[in-house]
Amino acid sequence: MIAVRLVRATCNLPRRSLLLAAPALAASGCTAAPLPTFGAPPAMTDGHFTLRDGARLPYRRWLPPLPEGAASPWAVALALHGFNDSRDAWEIPAPWFLQAGIGLYAPDQRGFGAAPGRGRWPGTAQLVADAADMAASLARAHPASRLYLIGESMGGAVLMCLATSDAAPTVSGYVLSAPAVWGGAAMNPLYRLTLRLVASLAPGVVLTGRVAGVIASDNHAALVRLSTDPLTLHGARVDTLEGLVDLMGTALAASPRLRGPALVLYGGRDQLVPRPAMAASWRDIAANGDVGVRLAYYPPQYHLLLRDTERARPLGDIISWIRDQAADLPSAADRQARLFLTAT
Repeated sequence: MIAVRLVRATCNLPRRSLLLAAPALAASGCTAAPLPTFGAPPAMTDGHFTLRDGARLPYRRWLPPLPEGAASPWAVALALHGFNDSRDAWEIPAPWFLQAGIGLYAPDQRGFGAAPGRGRWPGTAQLVADAADMAASLARAHPASRLYLIGESMGGAVLMCLATSDAAPTVSGYVLSAPAVWGGAAMNPLYRLTLRLVASLAPGVVLTGRVAGVIASDNHAALVRLSTDPLTLHGARVDTLEGLVDLMGTALAASPRLRGPALVLYGGRDQLVPRPAMAASWRDIAANGDVGVRLAYYPPQYHLLLRDTERARPLGDIISWIRDQAADLPSAADRQARLFLTAT
């Protein structure tokens, strides 16, 4: 997630641009994410994803009890966290997946949690290549299971880029929860210019502090857990924020190319991804005419939909969609999405 305890800018960057690290400085497409061609094939060993370049990303795993004679769950999911968050982001949603018989693998993405390069931006192409490597490893580990890729906030942006890239893996579907798509034309050019200028003058400056008045979730216990988790980062280098900006803009530009099966969720009280930015992304998605992409809108929910006090609604929809992608969502959030687009 986009960490709750993020930066009040000492360089007068706008509040939301620090929280979301502002949007894209460029709208380049997501095809510029080539997989590394060196090293051994990616693998899963000793609680780590070992990637093609040798980097080891630790993960948490939740596996349901298996029916007699089964070697793997009927479905498994790779779950990517948001900005400054970690693999622990999935400990609250995990029981819903377990109850449905779905295995969940949640890694620390490169640069976050206990992964290599903590606090340094690895680059959009590297994050996308890492996600492809981990998906390939998971597919090999569970060849009889349906594979889903799930991302929250920044993790959703990474998967938006992966899904629309030449490196897109063969999976059973994508779930993007409040993907970070604030960028390009959806962002004030002055904000982008300010961030670019500061990043060029002082790239290593770390912005830290508490931003008042921004609510990421109505679940106080979840926010306390996030803020006290030793894996959580509580600040960001300016050049890291600039990198996140690039990722978000690239993800927004990829919206017209997103193809199903995919489920995209957004909360009506999200104070981190602005409504106009998400509406722009959804209009581009809807315009491509792919009925395999489902949009789901939850008026009472905040940015961290899957940790909110009302998380049962979006989580129930995700489980239902994974089981039957053609069925209506139990909460009717897909119908709410159509109303959202009409009204925004």
